[in-house]
Amino acid sequence: MKLVFMGTPDIAAEVLKSLLDSRHEVAAVVTQPDRPNKRGNEVTFSPVKTMALEAGIPVLQPEKVSTDEFADKLKSYEPDAIVVVAFGQILKKNILELPKHGCINVHGSLLPKYRGAAPIQWAIINGDSESGVTIMHMDAGIDTGDMILKGTVELAPDETAGSLFEKIGKLSGPVLLKALDLIEAGTAERIPQNGDEATYVGILKKSMGKLNFNHKAVELERLIRGLIPWPGAYTYADGKMLKIWKACLSSDEDDVKAEPGQIRIKDNAFFIGTEDIPLQILELQLEGKKRMQASDFIRGTGIADGSFTE
Repeated sequence: MKLVFMGTPDIAAEVLKSLLDSRHEVAAVVTQPDRPNKRGNEVTFSPVKTMALEAGIPVLQPEKVSTDEFADKLKSYEPDAIVVVAFGQILKKNILELPKHGCINVHGSLLPKYRGAAPIQWAIINGDSESGVTIMHMDAGIDTGDMILKGTVELAPDETAGSLFEKIGKLSGPVLLKALDLIEAGTAERIPQNGDEATYVGILKKSMGKLNFNHKAVELERLIRGLIPWPGAYTYADGKMLKIWKACLSSDEDDVKAEPGQIRIKDNAFFIGTEDIPLQILELQLEGKKRMQASDFIRGTGIADGSFTE
């Protein structure tokens, strides 16, 4: 089939690669406009744009994708379908109804669970045992269209958002290609979603990373993993940001007692008290310093046993 691809981040680039390696023709790629990097020093290309340019595919970067002018531009490519993966803009009727086979979305959850933004991160934060990808027909709602196919992955005990993105990215391409075969053959199912089972998740904000040690240790440990690599979990110690990269639940053998937010150092191990059991911090990074193992951190900083995070 002749396709137009819409996407922006790394996971979208992973799916685009699968399409480029397939029998399908990617006539054009649509991605978000170039933005300055985090330091604001230079403009950076999205991963999807970089891949498309390397493949010699036209790249379109509208500020608003659903204008009539841009819809006419897309129509000129005569796509059989538009494939959308983490694009970052809402598509309206003039785009949704443009291709022969409509717009096909690759969504990083097992719908109808986790409609909306950041479904991969929320699967970890909420302690799910599995996640996956849903290939679906797009409609005017937010991830409400009929489903075609799903693929499932199991979450490892130490799964982070970053590692789950990689898993789902690798899974998504093959599942999408199978769905496209079914669509082209006219045998693709249209499986309605059960709205009563639907859940919605919002975008991540940097403020979510501020750890509240009045919560249970298991909830905090999941939150830490779910916010890697962005925005990251953190607290403050001695007036400086303390970023937490890896943690685990303490055991009875650790025999550590701590109030919520209290730092305890015992046998070269670093703990912070929570609502129930202490959270053992395995990897952390003090503002202005490099990321390090807790044992190295203890030797290299002056944070005192018994002090409190802020």
